[in-house]
Amino acid sequence: MTTKPKYIFVTGGVTSSLGKGIIAASLAKLLQAQGYRVTIQKLDPYINVDPGTLNPYEHGECYVTEDGAETDLDLGHYERFLNVNTSQANNVTTGRIYQSVIEKERRGEFLGKTVQVVPHITNEIKRRIQILGNSGDYDIIITEIGGTVGDIESLPYIEAVRQLRWDLGDNNGVVIHLTLVPYLSAAGELKTKPTQHSVKTLMESGVQADILVCRTEHYLPKDLRKKLALFCNVREEAVIQSIDASTIYDVPNLMLNEGLDKVVLKKLALESSVPDITTWNTFVKRHKNPSNEVTVGLIGKYVELQDSYKSILESFIHAGAENGVKVNIESIHSEYLNDDNIKLKLGHLDAVLVAPGFGERGIEGKITAVKFVRENNIPFLGICLGMQMAVIEFARNVVGIADANSTEMNSVTANPVIDLMEDQKSITDKGGTMRLGAWACELKAGSIVHSVYKANVIKERHRHRYEFNSAFKDELEAAGMVATGLNPDTKLVEIVEVTNHPWFVGVQYHPEYKSTVINPHPLFVAFVKAALNYKKKKKSASVSQK
Repeated sequence: MTTKPKYIFVTGGVTSSLGKGIIAASLAKLLQAQGYRVTIQKLDPYINVDPGTLNPYEHGECYVTEDGAETDLDLGHYERFLNVNTSQANNVTTGRIYQSVIEKERRGEFLGKTVQVVPHITNEIKRRIQILGNSGDYDIIITEIGGTVGDIESLPYIEAVRQLRWDLGDNNGVVIHLTLVPYLSAAGELKTKPTQHSVKTLMESGVQADILVCRTEHYLPKDLRKKLALFCNVREEAVIQSIDASTIYDVPNLMLNEGLDKVVLKKLALESSVPDITTWNTFVKRHKNPSNEVTVGLIGKYVELQDSYKSILESFIHAGAENGVKVNIESIHSEYLNDDNIKLKLGHLDAVLVAPGFGERGIEGKITAVKFVRENNIPFLGICLGMQMAVIEFARNVVGIADANSTEMNSVTANPVIDLMEDQKSITDKGGTMRLGAWACELKAGSIVHSVYKANVIKERHRHRYEFNSAFKDELEAAGMVATGLNPDTKLVEIVEVTNHPWFVGVQYHPEYKSTVINPHPLFVAFVKAALNYKKKKKSASVSQK
């Protein structure tokens, strides 16, 4: 192992959404599989302090870490690939950088000097980059820089990388530049010019790429790689092909075949060995060769952008592989669900998940969906807002509280079965003020979740302001909705189940944040199994009726 951590910087050019996060996570997986202690951090150029206040349509889901940081969704990829927790230090935004510098200026820490981008902002960026390295917990830190080279907002980060490479000295820092090599069908050829211009733009900022990772739809021939190496001032072995893959979980193997890990370790003057990714490949094989399939309805408010529910979708992949099942996700917009179309929309499904969200748009559609699956014994999982909608539906249609609601949707409701948490009532700022991070939950013996987790106490990650109103607990339990998970300290209801239903679970927390390739989340594994059992039972009933 290394005495001081080495740094790998991942930048992107030509266009956004090339997959820097997946490349970073795949490389990290290969290095981890050779015995190196690796973590990844994301530097985001936007001025928001964190993604917590961003609409999911803007930036995809907000991922939450164990220590309660609201972060970029790429941290989810890092955790799913590495099976290692990230933290507040793994995601830094321009907003957080400037906030820190301005607070120092207000305290007089700059002794009256003029505060400038260089050196004050770049120094703060460098300090943030090195926090993880200074912990002594890692041999290699991979730093992904968001955005595209040439963007105005990315310039301070590129300048910080330039300075830091000088500070680190030889063999302690490597720059990987991810670009696009497009194929022009009219000309019938791949074009290198976009990559050349991107590398040139990076060099104009004083940073020379050591390795090129080229996203492409077609294989890069040897002469094209040689051309890129010549004009981009890198070794031919450092021109890495990243061809489109059928699944992101193929990328570590693709990078292994390209020798990305070997090139990186050589440039960092570290020993290279054959990565042991046997467990990973077992998962990939199971994922690609299912023996059954199920169709799960994902009821949400942001279904137009799949990244809004990224962790949920990946959790289904993990759970599907564990069960040997292909999970087909049918995204259904809750805003357009009603009593007239609910059977058509949900009747053919093997299970239904009602997703998290905020605000009143689409709420009645979610409640209608919960009623349908409850009455038709379809396996159900409600997450966060989905669990709250299950409580409202049960209170209205089973207990008979017709106007039951959440104070998030109706602040003056007479029957707030879901209410603002007590410690949230004095809060006015929206960013970073929800109940966040990992909290304990005691499970009730004999419940579905107790059999799923095989534990008496669990810890799961949260992100919410509203909670189950315990004033209604006895009334709902008497009617058959039982609180099967409670916070040991506050007695907050974390989990509800419907006793006369084969598989009906609502959780206030977000289990999707903790599902990884190596450790699929047990709740998703059990939910997919319930969907398969329901499908088999439905098929068996259909056959017997013929």
